[in-house]
Amino acid sequence: MQFLRQMWRFLVAVQLLPALESGEETLVGGQAVLEGVMMRSPHAWGIAVRKPSGEISTHTEPLERLSEKHKWMGWPVVRGVITLGHAMTLGFRALKFSANAALAEAPQPENGKKIEFSGWLAAVNVAISVGFFIFMYKFLPLVAATELKKVSPVFGEQVIFNVVDGVIRIALFLLFIWGTSLWKDIRRVYEYHGAEHKTVFAFESGDSLSIPEAQKYSTFHPRCGTSFLMTVMLISIAFYTAVPVYTFWARFAIRIALLPVIAGVSYEIIRFAAKHRGSLFALMTAPGLWLQRITTQPPADDQVECAIVALNEAMAVEAQRGGELVIA
Repeated sequence: MQFLRQMWRFLVAVQLLPALESGEETLVGGQAVLEGVMMRSPHAWGIAVRKPSGEISTHTEPLERLSEKHKWMGWPVVRGVITLGHAMTLGFRALKFSANAALAEAPQPENGKKIEFSGWLAAVNVAISVGFFIFMYKFLPLVAATELKKVSPVFGEQVIFNVVDGVIRIALFLLFIWGTSLWKDIRRVYEYHGAEHKTVFAFESGDSLSIPEAQKYSTFHPRCGTSFLMTVMLISIAFYTAVPVYTFWARFAIRIALLPVIAGVSYEIIRFAAKHRGSLFALMTAPGLWLQRITTQPPADDQVECAIVALNEAMAVEAQRGGELVIA
């Protein structure tokens, strides 16, 4: 039963992965996982997970910054796609570690076989999550918008059709985010998300990494993946409107094919908005900050402790590989 519960938590968390991680390649960033936090610096990442016994389990690894290894990966738009793909891969590994940390203390079967998320089982979860994403946010909104054309010809006009499609997509996303927040297990993930943001704020402000210092900061961070997702959904409306296709399957194909381009452009908007808070692009990212009222929740001290431990673990490896990070 505990294994099935962990598998379900893992499946939902994988679907939420883009909203739980940092939306930009920055000095430090992180991601909430199951009962813990993953933190990364330019050349290292560390994770700290609270086991059912109360013990904190940690893991660290060096990390290559792809934009330093291959210059073309640092080009505008391209870097957004590369960063997102790299963050998703790393985030998936962190989620797998957190799930196995809890299962390590679960009652083991008499046959001596260890209960854990194997590579193939995790891959199945990812496949299900990708299928859910395409069905929920690409196929269903397109079906609904297409059906509305039968109600009135006005819904068939290119601009109105894609605006309606976009509104339905955002509504489904908000419903999913809100619905998962009602589940206690996922709400705890949102609390760890808040702990990650508070700890990053403390580091960026040059404060000591202690629980009291971190707790004084907000749980809302402008570079959160939640802001990135909302920006993607808003930008996608303009992109789909600009492509002159009108059949159902052509529109569906375009929604899949343009995903990397939209992600790359959205990444650039997030970067620009973070540096120019008074710009029009900053206003575009505002809905993502509002949505963090759901995806981040006030954390308890022990949850902030996990975030601090994770960042310290990453920084220890960073000092060996890239030197000490200094906030300018």
